[in-house]
Amino acid sequence: MNKSNGEKPLPPTGFEVSDRMFRLLVQSVRDYAIFMLDASGHVVTWNEGAEAIKGYTRDEIVGSHFSRFYPQEEVERGWPDYELEQAAAIGRFEDESWRVRKDGSRFWANVIITALRDEDGRLVGFSKVTRDLTEKRQQAEQLRISEERFRALVENVRDYAIFMLDKDGFVSTWNEGARHLKGYEADEIIGSHVSRFYPPEDLKRRWPEHELKTAMLEGRFEDEGWRIRKDGSRFWANVVITALRDRSGDLIGFSKITRDLTERRKHEQQIAESEERFRLLVEGVRDYAIVMLDRRGFVSSWNTGAQKIKGYSAQEVIGRHYSHFFASEDIAANKPWHQLIEAKEHGNVGDESWRVRKDGTQFWAGNVISALHDGEGRHRGFVLVTQDLTARRHAESLADTTQRMHEFIAMLAHELRNPLAPIQNAVQLMERKGLGDPTLESMRQMIERQTSYLTRIIDELLDVNRIAHGRFSIGRETMDLVEILNRSIDTSRPLIDSQGHSLHVSMPDGPLTIQGDPLRLTQVVVNLLNNAAKYTPEGGDIYLSVVTRETDVEISVKDTGIGIEPAHLDAIFELFTQLETHAAKGPGGLGVGLALVRRVVELHAGTVRAKSQGPGKGSEFVVRLPRPVENLKVVARGEGAPTAELPRLRVLVVDDNKDAADSLNLLLQEMGQDAYAVYDGQTALAAAEKLAPHVVMLDIGMPRMSGYDVARELKRTRPHPPVLVAVTGWGQEADRRAAQDAGFRYHFAKPVRQHSLQQLLEEIRPKAGPAPS
Repeated sequence: MNKSNGEKPLPPTGFEVSDRMFRLLVQSVRDYAIFMLDASGHVVTWNEGAEAIKGYTRDEIVGSHFSRFYPQEEVERGWPDYELEQAAAIGRFEDESWRVRKDGSRFWANVIITALRDEDGRLVGFSKVTRDLTEKRQQAEQLRISEERFRALVENVRDYAIFMLDKDGFVSTWNEGARHLKGYEADEIIGSHVSRFYPPEDLKRRWPEHELKTAMLEGRFEDEGWRIRKDGSRFWANVVITALRDRSGDLIGFSKITRDLTERRKHEQQIAESEERFRLLVEGVRDYAIVMLDRRGFVSSWNTGAQKIKGYSAQEVIGRHYSHFFASEDIAANKPWHQLIEAKEHGNVGDESWRVRKDGTQFWAGNVISALHDGEGRHRGFVLVTQDLTARRHAESLADTTQRMHEFIAMLAHELRNPLAPIQNAVQLMERKGLGDPTLESMRQMIERQTSYLTRIIDELLDVNRIAHGRFSIGRETMDLVEILNRSIDTSRPLIDSQGHSLHVSMPDGPLTIQGDPLRLTQVVVNLLNNAAKYTPEGGDIYLSVVTRETDVEISVKDTGIGIEPAHLDAIFELFTQLETHAAKGPGGLGVGLALVRRVVELHAGTVRAKSQGPGKGSEFVVRLPRPVENLKVVARGEGAPTAELPRLRVLVVDDNKDAADSLNLLLQEMGQDAYAVYDGQTALAAAEKLAPHVVMLDIGMPRMSGYDVARELKRTRPHPPVLVAVTGWGQEADRRAAQDAGFRYHFAKPVRQHSLQQLLEEIRPKAGPAPS
């Protein structure tokens, strides 16, 4: 009670605090929606913070059920009722989730519902404290701080000290959070000045008075600093003081919310320690040079990676300008200084270029320079990160060289095929005409063998090229293996006979059906037969045999040749490995044939292996291929029908290589065809108009007007275009697909053999019909 005997009045006691003052405290808080619910969840009070956050005025909302603030999906799952049940059961409920304003917009809210009970313990309602955390949720760092503050506030309002001061700074109310945080009971502290919570150094500089004055002038004051508990211990506090004014604008006091941030400060100290550990980590990195530069570009720190990459110790380089690491031509062009300016203006700059080590050698470096700024945005320097990319640059250069080599080999094959075409055509013409002289016939056969050998070398080079670039593939169709073997024998027969060898063949009489690529499997058998002929002394024996089993078929090529060291039987299948390396001196080769054999066989899901007792004891190569289950039985083959006489077709040959065009033209005429030759695209179009050919055989790579151009024009201008056949030096799979897309029905890589022409003409016969008009 106040004394009336003239003594100085005492500050008001806690029991004299008016309900009005406390209501003003709650009503004036705008950052929190603080309101009461009755026991069934209907709003009974509403403060300014609630109106600011939710958009409803007191008149609009009092009496409404508080579920009105929840999204529809929360209402449907009964969440509002669940919150009240939990609060009633355990005294308090806390949640963070979306809430809905009056205008339908959503905000992220932190909500604390506390059960209110009378002296007899009966539930009389709930207090509800809501805070809008939408902006803080959108900002990660601010979210972290707000969550800590909010969590401290909402845990039964125990982690926040929320109390009132009168206009002179004396405590007039006291909540549970204040008691918990500061240690004072209400009757111990009400009436005391707020300065009681401040350490001596703050009292000496009159900091409490400064806080109240600032809050009075600006409406609000926030600070962080040390505060004192009842037991004398210190805690790091966040303090928000808000000036409270009545409707007339007169100051009536202050609200003060205090939060203990000691743990956060400890965390910040841990971050500082972590940053120090990070600094030590950076200094230990060896694969990257991480260098700090001052604002002018002088080195201020140097890690182990920098020493490893650039060769300088920290003592040698700290204090030097970073331009010391640039090549002389970059220094002359002022590149180091230009990079610093660009990094400062744009935040960072990166490049790859040559840098110089301590010993004067250069290395290819990936560099990133980033500008560093302090918390206030002031430029403090740069960090330079450098990686030695020399090995990667060499690898990229090698890949580029490999690609160029791939293109070169394809071009080389094209250029070699062009002159081979007229040679092959001429040899085949000689055979048809007959030379009448044994010596000349022997020479003709030698030229034919060597032409075939050279063609095979070109094909194998292209296959190796495809393997090296992952583009080697096979087709798959049902075929007769016996036919493949006979075709292979016919191809290898000239070489076998020229060496005086005897070929012994043992295989089924009827067809043997398997699935695979006929061209590639022919290539496998021809390679093995040719190797047997090459590496067997003159007059030897070569054995080709086939054994069929229930699930596979085994092809064996055996010879009486120079043999192979048993230790080297696996190595001979490696690329560029020659047989003579592992046996007696042989005739030599490129060392690609057996590598291709293995690749083709493995793509057919088969195996190939070599056998030999050693040098001089011959060799055997065994290929095993799977057989499709539905084709296990050997079907008897009937007598083959004799080849019918070739139809006489009108054929136009077009090639800018005159020898190739003329020789193919003569060969076709000798085969009974009505053939004509021209040497460019325009002449071809005119000749086609005049002759109306059944077939046009076109070279692709002609100047001015390519074979593709001629083909397109023929298809465009003629209602019944002729059969188009590409005869070209470009023999890659991509070239075949391109020819097919351009409308060519057939594609031949030069040189074209006579039997291939015969098969072509026989196949075209039913398709050609009458001469096109």
